[in-house]
Amino acid sequence: MEANESGPQGFPELKNDTFLRAAWGEETDYTPVWCMRQAGRYLPEFRETRAAQDFFSTCRSPETCCELTLQPLRRFPLDAAIIFSDILVVPQALGMEVTMVPGKGPSFPEPLREERDLQRLRDPTTVASELGYVFQAITLTRQRLAGRVPLIGFAGAPWTLMTYMVEGGGSSTMAQAKRWLYQRPQASHQLLRILTDALVPYLVGQVAAGAQALQLFESHAGHLGPQLFSKFALPYIRDVAKGVKAGLQEAGLAPVPMIIFAKDGHFALEELAQAGYEVVGLDWTVAPEKARDCVGKTVTLQGNLDPCALYASEEEIGQLVQQMLNDFGPRRYIANLGHGLYPDMDPEHVGAFVDAVHKHSRLLRQN
Repeated sequence: MEANESGPQGFPELKNDTFLRAAWGEETDYTPVWCMRQAGRYLPEFRETRAAQDFFSTCRSPETCCELTLQPLRRFPLDAAIIFSDILVVPQALGMEVTMVPGKGPSFPEPLREERDLQRLRDPTTVASELGYVFQAITLTRQRLAGRVPLIGFAGAPWTLMTYMVEGGGSSTMAQAKRWLYQRPQASHQLLRILTDALVPYLVGQVAAGAQALQLFESHAGHLGPQLFSKFALPYIRDVAKGVKAGLQEAGLAPVPMIIFAKDGHFALEELAQAGYEVVGLDWTVAPEKARDCVGKTVTLQGNLDPCALYASEEEIGQLVQQMLNDFGPRRYIANLGHGLYPDMDPEHVGAFVDAVHKHSRLLRQN
């Protein structure tokens, strides 16, 4: 696998492939690091860029998405960029209205309430053609990155997308979405299948546009117990990986590493490690050694510093990072937080985290 080959669009040669090598399980000189929500409100320049337009208009502007994606890389020596977008562009492309309510989050004025509401959804095979603006943002960003680091594309997993579409927004219990699983299992499977059929060409399209890795966010895994998870989440997580890999092959595109991040899904780590992803992302509630025992040696682990650790002093951040690196070990590991960066975090502390990973992981390899 040549990490430095330029794509069909003649993308600039990749200069730092450490993240990709770690994802594939190869040896690296140091542990690569990136942060979920590294393009985010904790950066004053992000708030300034975003101030001018509403959230989803920002998502639809390739130029703005590119700028927001690159901002954290101007500040920090991160080992990967992740395209600025949102998981809810997929329900939008399926024909649902979504607005971002300041201070409250996403809102669906007309959520799915009855089984017949599924008829309102567009044909999932048309979704990728509705999301050309994401592909344009990826291609533009890949050009402007000039090969500095790889670019990650992403999407929300079917169950997580379903929760928003049924709940009409965020929820602390997911009671409406889970009610569907218990009362309307057939309709639930139908919806999850529609979402899977939409996600596969969307993710393949991201790679065709220039994404060099993909992350699937199962952000609401923790609302399901092991039974519901293995019935309504895991099969679709598997199908997405299988479908994307087949789709890339069909399109004559080189394989890219895929990451599954199931927040609070610690009860399913073993299954997730066998779901067809090269990397399993961990939240901060999982002990690294236990995770490694669970997943074995065939996948790379990613994570999992508590984001709130960035409220600690820079010195303490260094100690926590050192402990984390010791626990995970130097092989098959990508450093990250156990969830996204919070808006009130000090950028200096994010820099301290990134620097500590690079410094301590190099020392770890010397000893």
